[in-house]
Amino acid sequence: MGVIDRFPSSHDFVLRRLDASALETLARFDAGHRPGDDATERRLFGLWTQMRLSLGHDGGHDYDEQTRKAVRDVAVGDTPWTAKDVRLLWSVADALMVWRHTNYGELYQIPIAAVRRLEYAERRRVLEGSQDWYRRYHRPAWDALHEELDDLLTEPAENGPAGAVRNVIWNCDEIACRLAEEYGARLAAPSVLPLLRHWNTARSSKPSAKWLKTAGTLLTDEAAGLVREILTLVAAHREKTLRHRSDEGYEWSETVFLHERTAVPARGMVWTCVLIDEPWVTGLLGDVALTCGTGIGGSGPNSRSEMLANAAVNVLARRGGLDVVAALARVQVKVRKKSVLTNVARTLDAVAAEAGLRREQLLDRTVPTFGLGPDGVREEKVGDYLARLCADGPALRFVSPAGKTVKSVPQAIRRDPALAELKSTLKELKQALPAERFRLERALIEERLWRWHDVAEFFLDHPVTGPYARNLIWQILQGPAGLPVATGTGWELVDPQGRRIQPYPDTPVQLWHPIRETAEDVRAWRDHLLEHDVRQPYKQAFREVYLLTPAEERTRTLSNRFAGHVLRYGQAKALLNQRGWTGLSIGHWDYECGGDQGEAVKELSGWRARWGMHVTGEPEADGWGTASFSVAEDIRFFREGQEIPDFHGWSAEGVPLTEVPPLVLSEVLRDADLAVGVASVGLDPQAIGGHEEYWHSYGFGELSETARTRSDALARLLPRLKIANRVELDGRFLRVRGSLRTYKIHLGSGNILMEPNDAYLCIVPGNDRAAQTVFLPFEEDGGMLSVIVSKAFLLANDTAITDPSITRQLTV
Repeated sequence: MGVIDRFPSSHDFVLRRLDASALETLARFDAGHRPGDDATERRLFGLWTQMRLSLGHDGGHDYDEQTRKAVRDVAVGDTPWTAKDVRLLWSVADALMVWRHTNYGELYQIPIAAVRRLEYAERRRVLEGSQDWYRRYHRPAWDALHEELDDLLTEPAENGPAGAVRNVIWNCDEIACRLAEEYGARLAAPSVLPLLRHWNTARSSKPSAKWLKTAGTLLTDEAAGLVREILTLVAAHREKTLRHRSDEGYEWSETVFLHERTAVPARGMVWTCVLIDEPWVTGLLGDVALTCGTGIGGSGPNSRSEMLANAAVNVLARRGGLDVVAALARVQVKVRKKSVLTNVARTLDAVAAEAGLRREQLLDRTVPTFGLGPDGVREEKVGDYLARLCADGPALRFVSPAGKTVKSVPQAIRRDPALAELKSTLKELKQALPAERFRLERALIEERLWRWHDVAEFFLDHPVTGPYARNLIWQILQGPAGLPVATGTGWELVDPQGRRIQPYPDTPVQLWHPIRETAEDVRAWRDHLLEHDVRQPYKQAFREVYLLTPAEERTRTLSNRFAGHVLRYGQAKALLNQRGWTGLSIGHWDYECGGDQGEAVKELSGWRARWGMHVTGEPEADGWGTASFSVAEDIRFFREGQEIPDFHGWSAEGVPLTEVPPLVLSEVLRDADLAVGVASVGLDPQAIGGHEEYWHSYGFGELSETARTRSDALARLLPRLKIANRVELDGRFLRVRGSLRTYKIHLGSGNILMEPNDAYLCIVPGNDRAAQTVFLPFEEDGGMLSVIVSKAFLLANDTAITDPSITRQLTV
């Protein structure tokens, strides 16, 4: 019986790495042949010797002296082992160890000798995970081997400071490599190295009093400076995609932010911030929480490092006080991971309770001003120049001694420390502005109430929030509404007819929402915004309203309004995450347990909406991984806390739609419409993927509520455009008369048909950017309305188009 036959059949996967030639060689060794000088034969003989240690399922350690001698000879020999060989040897030894082979010294003698021939980086790759596996699941093996394993992985002193750092952190990712190479001398200094080793023990969810006490005794000014520099490095770090190839030739990619071996000491550094009383700590911890709390690519329901994000939030919670609120507010805007958001909310509630406020009131009162004046500008002298930090933009501008304003940094002050501080403030301002915009929109859809004096003090008079709040419509509770206008003594509201309203300081007010208004009032506000060039930070007057339809009354507990749409899954998921939806994760895996089906979930004003989706498309095209395309299903509503019995919540019975508050229903359906409007394959003929019929029906079909609102906005915008005499609305289309052809741009998809035969005109994104500045009454961030207007400008002057990809379609 040969070594292959005696090897545990349950671990035959280990031997699948061997090709037919290798198996034939092992059989020759079974027959008594011995290796010659050929390197491959010598390595296979070492493997054959290792496999001779198999004693069958019962294990034991009754090796005869001949076997022991053979193992010793191979271990002390000069076999030219490769990393592939070493991995195979360790796998064989581990398989036998699991089969109750307990003579660990002999069982691992050859693998240990072989791994010593590798460089330290390769040793770590081979043994990564082994120590923890032994410690957790095979304690006797750990007791016997851990000292020798530690010795194998510990670089000698002659490898210098970088080696000393690698002994603690290894080199499993880019940050770890930089710590060894760039910071090695400082981290390995006698005054810091003990603290680095202590940071590497940060393996619990929170630091104990004993851990912090030890850190305090080891902390020095030099170490505190390193904490600041390294955590700044972590906050600026982004994930990398790594390609791997197995010994069998399989290839795969892996996206890595931080390896656990790097994240653990980084968490120790975060914990150490509890002991550092410096002004930079709070902002830096906020940066770490934001970077680590957001998902891969900066969005998504997961976190790059939930461990570090929660550690940073926990330290901010320990610091407490109003200073931490701005940092936590930024995290609340961007992060979608539920555990991190819960942690942030808990911390904000604790700070608010300490101040005698509700969480929302706390956020109102703690928005930083960044030193900006009432006009949103901060001026400081930097060298001979006057630097202006402006909320508008936001941007830094400079005035020369001669009075000339320039946008770029003058050469003479580029090294001035005051400029560095202003740049840092500008970065914080850029992060604060979207947080305030998000907060104001959330207040709209949650129907939040304030007292008028609070609105004036914390919103209208604030240099950061004010530019947004002053362009929104505010409404006295169950009363009149208006845009804020400054007076000599405060603020009044002015309606579209010019009537002035002076609320009392304690008057309850809220943000105006069109769902509560008549169509006539909504039209009046839309006309007023355009007439006076008022640009709102988000759609308020032009906000889409989704009322219950007869079809939804018939389906009773579910809305099929957006069911059946084929979406680019990644895009849809990203947009829904930005709008506060969570939980959607589908792909070509585990079909039996529903891996191809899922749901996106949003909680709003005591209600939970669930939107089902399932995978579509060929699994092979997606590599049996995350789906490229998904099909939208129905939307159902549940009361918060309502028990949902089914595994797939979207298939459980929902609450009758007639019981859902109209604003909650409208805002949820608006999110769904936005997702379809951004991610539908009907927008892109190159992404059809077998859905041609759907592409045509969506790309040129009936308009959604968003598209109808877009049509209403265009009806008001077109008379103001330079091309007004060449454009007109025609049902579902914007009709553009060029010199060569007449074009119809669909108001939902932006797709274009050319008269007279309705030939499709494909314009590659980026080729439709006309050099025209058109006022839009709301911030759209490059949305479909601006795309349609841009295409209209391009096609109205079609004789000036030079792009051959377009011109050859015009002459067909």
